Amino acid sequence: MTTAKASAELAPKASGSRRLRRLKDNYPFLIMLFPAVLIVFLFNYLPIYGVLIAFQDFMPGDEILSANTQWIGFENFTRFFTDVQFWPLMKNTFLLCIIGFVVGFPLPIIVSLMLNATRGKRTAKVLQTIFNGPHFISLVVMVGMLTLFFGRYGLVNNIVAGLGGERTSYFLQESAFRPMYILSSNWQDFGWSAIIYIAALSNVDPGQHEAAILDGASRFQRVIHVDLPAIMPMVSVMLIMSIGGLMGVGYEKALLMQSDGNLGVSELIATYV
Repeated sequence: MTTAKASAELAPKASGSRRLRRLKDNYPFLIMLFPAVLIVFLFNYLPIYGVLIAFQDFMPGDEILSANTQWIGFENFTRFFTDVQFWPLMKNTFLLCIIGFVVGFPLPIIVSLMLNATRGKRTAKVLQTIFNGPHFISLVVMVGMLTLFFGRYGLVNNIVAGLGGERTSYFLQESAFRPMYILSSNWQDFGWSAIIYIAALSNVDPGQHEAAILDGASRFQRVIHVDLPAIMPMVSVMLIMSIGGLMGVGYEKALLMQSDGNLGVSELIATYV
């Protein structure tokens, strides 16, 4: 009994000692992690306080919590869900997000595998830099570029007019809005999104490729049977994160591309709100 009691008393001390030792071993990583945690707290958690206005009769300039706050429960939600525009808005937002996800999610994976399989590493780095460049273009500049290409007096219409065709503004056509929005967004982001897969591919054991070469595997077979399985855990994580934010399309780009002609497909929940 005495031995058992002594062991029970020593167990918490040993556990605390192990935690302290792990903390000392990992404190550089914890210090590196602190700025990211702080940013997430400031910009993702603190603003949740503002969600309270969804349950109030709120006007800009009012205090969120005061003696004069008018609480109306779910009245704002009821009004929106019963609005005649709700289902068209839901459809436009859902289609834009789903099509963008189907097109955009596999693209960085394909690009990362292609860059990793490129024989010339200098060429691969140059291509990666070119692919990453569009990520740093602002949305306003991006829409301006689209106007220069697809506006009534843009490059595409100049070519059409030069060949004897009629000019038309693609910004006034509903059928052109989604392709322009989705393809330009993917062009802007696929290179940046591929970075995390390229980093995962750098950890692949070269011995696996050497063994595959000895077995007579082609370069394409090595990509399919060595590289792709190596990044599948990362693909799974990114898939879960992408699905979690699937309906989180912003309003800025849609609002910049919006016109009276394409309003039927460009009016999203975010722009309507």
